[in-house]
Amino acid sequence: MPKQYSSNDVISTLKSIGFEFVSQKGSHMKFRKGKFVVIIPAGRKTIPLGTLRSIKRQAGLGKDVFVR
Repeated sequence: MPKQYSSNDVISTLKSIGFEFVSQKGSHMKFRKGKFVVIIPAGRKTIPLGTLRSIKRQAGLGKDVFVR
C-alpha cells in the first residue's frame, strides 16, 4: 500500500523544492514556481492518490518526489 501524505507533507515538499505560496481561497492553496502553478487542498489529513498524482503532474515533478 502506498504511503499516505497529508496536505502539510505536500506543502513542505513543494516549498523545499522552490515553490512559493501565492494565495488561498477557501480550502485550497495556490503555489507557484516559474510557469508551474499547483493547487493544494489545505487542511487534509490524507490526500487521495489520484490527487497526489495530479499535483505531481501540475508541478512537473517525477514519480520519486514523494517517496520516503
